[in-house]
Amino acid sequence: MTDLNINIFEARRAKVASNMEENSILLLSSSHIVPRNNDTTFPFRQDSNFYYLTGLEEPNSVLMLKSDGSSTIFCRQKNPDLEKWDGFMWGFDEATKHFKFNKGHDISDIDKLLPAMIRGTSVLYSLVGKDKVFDAKVVNWVNSANSMERHQTNIDLKNFSNILGLMRLIKEPEEISLIRKSCEIAAVSHKEVMRKAKVGMTEFDLETMYLNEFKLNGSREPSYTPIVAGGSRACILHYVDNNQTINDGDLVLVDAGCEFGLYASDITRTYPINGKFSGEQKAVYEVVLEAHNAACDAIKVGKSCIDPQRTSEKSLSQGLKDLGLLNGSLDEILDKELYKEFYYHKIGHWLGLDVHDDCPYSINGEDIKLKENMIMTIEPGIYINETAPVDDKWKGIGIRIENDILVTKDGFENLTPQVPVEVDEIEQLMQG
Repeated sequence: MTDLNINIFEARRAKVASNMEENSILLLSSSHIVPRNNDTTFPFRQDSNFYYLTGLEEPNSVLMLKSDGSSTIFCRQKNPDLEKWDGFMWGFDEATKHFKFNKGHDISDIDKLLPAMIRGTSVLYSLVGKDKVFDAKVVNWVNSANSMERHQTNIDLKNFSNILGLMRLIKEPEEISLIRKSCEIAAVSHKEVMRKAKVGMTEFDLETMYLNEFKLNGSREPSYTPIVAGGSRACILHYVDNNQTINDGDLVLVDAGCEFGLYASDITRTYPINGKFSGEQKAVYEVVLEAHNAACDAIKVGKSCIDPQRTSEKSLSQGLKDLGLLNGSLDEILDKELYKEFYYHKIGHWLGLDVHDDCPYSINGEDIKLKENMIMTIEPGIYINETAPVDDKWKGIGIRIENDILVTKDGFENLTPQVPVEVDEIEQLMQG
């Protein structure tokens, strides 16, 4: 069941309809049941765009929204026998009433009904490229509709991804409340595991502790597969094996967030498993922390969403130069992008129903400008691989610091402040 009031979804559909061309239709598909192996499936998680406009958390569903604001849901017919096995299902009649659609039909009838329903439409929108199977169905429906009348104007198929993505960028108060709760759960969980982490534990031990804390604090699922990387494995950005022992003296980088009401959080902390940073670890950590804080300060309404990225590149480049890990002038380091030896990802991403929220960063070559109630992550990092052209004492150090940041009219608010981030705070927590 949804955590948001049904009226919110109805209002969103009305807003979307107002952004559609005259005599147009938008088609959206739900997620599908995905097989895991023989006779078992992965837990169902609704497609974020479909959920955003419907609130319906069932597979095998399609939303049809017209530019006049009317909506039709295609979903499963009520089946008491199937409910004995799989649990409650709405059925198209009750779903229509509860979620305030104008009409409802059995999803098994969609191929028969839809071509006639879209016939004569000028434009048909869908999220082109998001689901290749659904893309093929849309093309077939359009072709069937176009072939019904020889002299009718063909339906123009257009991608609606950017329009819907821009709408999702600005978070409603109810969304911000759910994201706050998700962030709070993740932050409290990070802090608790950091407090309990000890030499001799494995990455799997820590992963288990994080997942357990998420559930204990009210989140059913992580928002992505956690990264728990000890030692030099922290230099692998998407390391998810999480199966090695963390040795005394190693840093451990943990990137882990959770979902609450389908809304995501995303936090990264890097800390010494023995509770004490070495001199080199501390020096690199302080450079990353300074870049993190500078990038946050670059968040201002009306500024480009890329400004924090540029700020982080400049800050990290200066820090790497000060440590002797990069040579040359700051301008040369930036112009030649020499920092990419150690910093090879972007500063962050939009956050919402997806941990990487399905929203654009530029439209027609122009950067998106920051607006109040956007939410993004800020996560600079330095990764010194074993092959890096530096003194051995630096090799194997991988550090990332990530918080979830709300754009406010006066600047920004850190939604994940409960987790210690200063060196002395981390050491005090872990040694306490």
